[in-house]
Amino acid sequence: MLTLLTAMYLVVRTASAQAEPIRVLVTGAAGQIAYSLLYSIAKGDVFGKDQPIILVLLDITPMLPVLDGVVMELQDCALPLLRDVIPTDKVEVGFKDLDAAILVGSMPRKEGMERKDLLKANVAIFKTQGEALEKYAKKTVKVLVVGNPANTNCLIASKSAPSIPKENFSCLTRLDHNRARSQVAMRVGVSSDNVKNVIIWGNHSSTQYPDVHHAIVNHHGKEMAAFDAVNDESWLKGDFISTVQLRGAAVIKARKLSSAMSAAKAICDHMRDIWFGTPDGEWVSMGVYSSGNSYGVADDLMYSFPVKIKNKTWKVVDGLTINDFSRGKMDATATELVDERDTALTFLGA
Repeated sequence: MLTLLTAMYLVVRTASAQAEPIRVLVTGAAGQIAYSLLYSIAKGDVFGKDQPIILVLLDITPMLPVLDGVVMELQDCALPLLRDVIPTDKVEVGFKDLDAAILVGSMPRKEGMERKDLLKANVAIFKTQGEALEKYAKKTVKVLVVGNPANTNCLIASKSAPSIPKENFSCLTRLDHNRARSQVAMRVGVSSDNVKNVIIWGNHSSTQYPDVHHAIVNHHGKEMAAFDAVNDESWLKGDFISTVQLRGAAVIKARKLSSAMSAAKAICDHMRDIWFGTPDGEWVSMGVYSSGNSYGVADDLMYSFPVKIKNKTWKVVDGLTINDFSRGKMDATATELVDERDTALTFLGA
């Protein structure tokens, strides 16, 4: 038995030694989300236990001393899959030959700042990053935008990298998806892995629509509709929705800092599903390019849909019944995204 286990260990070690490293960029790498994220990526939780990683850490110049400390910590973790860590403030270094880009850094809203001013600042950032993806990254790169306003930032980045397929870009609504699963699970009294197929429609903002009309709960070994398992329609159409919509603000109020641990977990979930696909019979929520969808959402948005993923390619789950309640919520968040997009596009050529 010892000989067999030793042989299996050597096979795994040999496979990881022989595999070509992938280059993974994290922007805003000196920030708190990245601090919670980088260890999971570097130890194989996202791209696989036999996939060597080169981590590229990009941040603004004043944060380079902090990045040096992050690099030292990663080195001190002695992670066998981590082949190299490259801290930089230069896009030509950060975006070179990327396999995956996780764009966490963005301009946060400051006190007294108008929404259009926030959009203008972020258009400039994500236009630059999109152009860098276009110029330096692999055309197969998978790009996840986390920095808010994530949907519109993602759209601007994709428009600034025209030779990279729109399907390679997505934005993070997995945190909202995880929040929705958790709220239902706690209400029913089961673990969150017993809740599947919740949906986040639309914008990663307070207009998003957490929808459980198609969700399934495994309750004491029996699968049942979430509405039946919860057995409280007023909660599901009221406090449940507002709790998920406003959860980020609630975390900031309590912690005096924005979500970091849960955001990092959601990033890992999102990228792992892109790399390895979604389980049979399940879907997840992702902000993806809306053109050609079957739900009447306006074209040319990054809108969160239920998606299934196979061979690193997502497909919107079609054919779900949409009732009048859901339609109103879906349309409201789409209207906000259209307004954001149109405002952002006025800055794109500036």
